[in-house]
Amino acid sequence: MKIVTIVGARPQFIKAAAVARKLKSQSGITEVLVHTGQHYDDNMSEVFFQELEIPKPDYHLGIGSSSHGAQTGRMLEAIEQVLLKELPDWVLVYGDTNSTLAGAIAAVKLHIPVAHVEAGLRSFNPQMPEEINRVLTDHAANLLFAPTTAAVENLQREGIPQEKVHLVGDVMYDASLDYAVKAEAKSQILSQLKLTPQNYILATIHRAENTDNPEKLQAIFQAFTKVAQTIPVILPLHPRTRAALQRAEINPTSHIQLIDPVGYLDMVMLEKNAKIIATDSGGVQKEAFFYRVPCVTLRTETEWIELVELGWNRLVPPLNTQDIASSLLDALGKITNHEIPDGIYGGGLATSKIVSLLTQDN
Repeated sequence: MKIVTIVGARPQFIKAAAVARKLKSQSGITEVLVHTGQHYDDNMSEVFFQELEIPKPDYHLGIGSSSHGAQTGRMLEAIEQVLLKELPDWVLVYGDTNSTLAGAIAAVKLHIPVAHVEAGLRSFNPQMPEEINRVLTDHAANLLFAPTTAAVENLQREGIPQEKVHLVGDVMYDASLDYAVKAEAKSQILSQLKLTPQNYILATIHRAENTDNPEKLQAIFQAFTKVAQTIPVILPLHPRTRAALQRAEINPTSHIQLIDPVGYLDMVMLEKNAKIIATDSGGVQKEAFFYRVPCVTLRTETEWIELVELGWNRLVPPLNTQDIASSLLDALGKITNHEIPDGIYGGGLATSKIVSLLTQDN
């Protein structure tokens, strides 16, 4: 049995690493790894392959950055050539990036079955490119691996046949269990940045809805500057955000500690030891919960509604400086001690269930 796995962005490397380890333990399975090049900066790509011990990609397409249409089109063309050569039994895609959609379309056009990890998530915001990617991928896929009951219900409402949909849990949770201990042993990021646990805010900003809106971007960084007078704010700066700050002529003050993007193990340590996390990332919202760190999400909606319902996450539309700063300062003073349901996100068994479903007919 041959599986072609398509990845291109940081969260996909983490998820693919967890599934790849499980696939490797099965006899008679060959996995061919295709890296589209969507994240091409070494700090966003190469370091993850090293730290997560992911084999070097069999194909590195080197697509790089471009407009959504151009990038997706170039990926589609290049992935099609790989699939024609490899003729796999399955194409495995992850999440909601342009790499995800391109992989799914290329496979479907060649009548190759598609499996989608992290299916059924919805923000219900059609302005988000990620929302379009995940909806189209779900409706093209043959196997849909949903991380939550809410995701399953979304797919049911959209009329996707029940036999295609499987509640497996969240692969990111499996990865967090695998790598937390390793991060403790290997990462030196806290000492390098002279940070003490529970005495800083970790922030990440990269969504197009924030970076491409100068008013929102200004409000976010002004709020971080204000809050940083009370507690240090550490922000690994995504290349998209750095470019957006330059375009908008926003110069963050020295109160905010801007650092280059970090590897996964360093990010785990920064997340685990933060007082709170402020983010617009879907993956970081979950990782905050995995490590039981309160999270403020700077968006109008989230795909992970259960985290809001459980009280671990609060949504703050990034519309003005005062609201953002007040929400962050308020979160600092709250003690989060909410009940956590048993087995949420699959209890660490998502990868096992995915591999079992992929191989059950072979």
